[in-house]
Amino acid sequence: MKILYFDCFSGISGDMAVGALRDLGVEEKVFRDALASLGLGDEIHARFSRGSKQNISGVKFDGHSHRMRIADRGSRVEKNPERTHPECRTSGILPDAPPPARFHEHTHDHGRNYREIRALLEISSLVPEVKSRALAVFHRIAVAEGKIHGIPVENVGFHEVGAADSIADIVAACAGIHALGPLRVEASVPVEGTGWIACAHGRFPIPAPATLEILSGVPLRQVDEENEFITPTGAALLAEFCGRFGPMGEMTIAKTGYGLGTRDTPPRPNVLRAVLGESAGPETGETDEISQIETNLDDITPELAAAAMRRLFQAGALDVFFTSAQMKKNRPGFVLTVLCHPDKTGAMSRILFTETSAFGVRIHTARRYKLRREFRDVETPYGTVRIKLGFLGNDFVQAAPEFESCRAAAEAAGVSVRDVFLAAGIASPPKKPIAWNPPHEASG
Repeated sequence: MKILYFDCFSGISGDMAVGALRDLGVEEKVFRDALASLGLGDEIHARFSRGSKQNISGVKFDGHSHRMRIADRGSRVEKNPERTHPECRTSGILPDAPPPARFHEHTHDHGRNYREIRALLEISSLVPEVKSRALAVFHRIAVAEGKIHGIPVENVGFHEVGAADSIADIVAACAGIHALGPLRVEASVPVEGTGWIACAHGRFPIPAPATLEILSGVPLRQVDEENEFITPTGAALLAEFCGRFGPMGEMTIAKTGYGLGTRDTPPRPNVLRAVLGESAGPETGETDEISQIETNLDDITPELAAAAMRRLFQAGALDVFFTSAQMKKNRPGFVLTVLCHPDKTGAMSRILFTETSAFGVRIHTARRYKLRREFRDVETPYGTVRIKLGFLGNDFVQAAPEFESCRAAAEAAGVSVRDVFLAAGIASPPKKPIAWNPPHEASG
């Protein structure tokens, strides 16, 4: 199976992802056609150029907008600071002033809001697969912003991410990945730096609030280097496309590409490395490795068991469940099972030791074989509902409405969740039937 692996040793941003995909061999026409289909005319100008960062050669993508603004100290900066990766610029400190700490500014320039961006993408002539991915990436950003600011997703107004150049990053990245053909996307554990940023709503430490929220459930490593390496668009692309995070698995390397950022971030080169290769894994599904942690319990109350489950999910568990079991000395009890990414094994074990009566846990490594997943919005009589689609290779085989989306729509419309759930199922795209050859029974 073909694999695209993003090595995020210096974080990731949208423009760096596009540059890396171009360096892998995706034709410029793919990106330009995708951007032209948005119908934004001269609002977006895409340019690819070859350059280098700390002697690493790669491609720089610049999907800039004509709109610029004048900084307080007279220097010209782009409307969307994300173009400079990190999604910020150094604040205007005079050269002879002692910089107390690395400080970045996220400019407050209201771009399009979520409704406008969704409408823009929906009426575009993008390839359906690219359109659905771009919508999903923006939805992730909108959900994160909505949670941070305490407002409904539909009312989220973007700042930098709503600018034309950030829209170009996301659409071009989705088009570039699609152009590589059916594949599995994986990534290293992304690296983030330290310091402070001045966002539209105040001064916050790095990682930025939106970035951290988007990467919920994704492993993240922070280094003591005063730079913002991961932008919200980069984080959303990782969260949407990547099925596994960790060291690069066994595969035959076909190509390697580098996407360049704008800033210099020594000692770490400001580049994103993308590797394209072939694995010997299954051709029709996605695989990854997880840790399965178990412990037998017979002396814990249901209230404490529920509290432990909640803590485990908050810490990033993929699943937590209880199985009834007959314990020693004829005591009824249960087996508590936790599924998690391997890098979270230690944290999960610690929670089991501190939140339950466990004196020991059993840890197994399991390999999962799973459907490729995409998320789309469908229209129902009760409003927009988000659904999850499952693909076996290129075959669409599963659809499931997202419960929280159904619940929110039901509350807004004053109907039952069941009604919304059924309506979302009807609005889901039809599944593709897959031939099944039952085994022949032995004749008697």
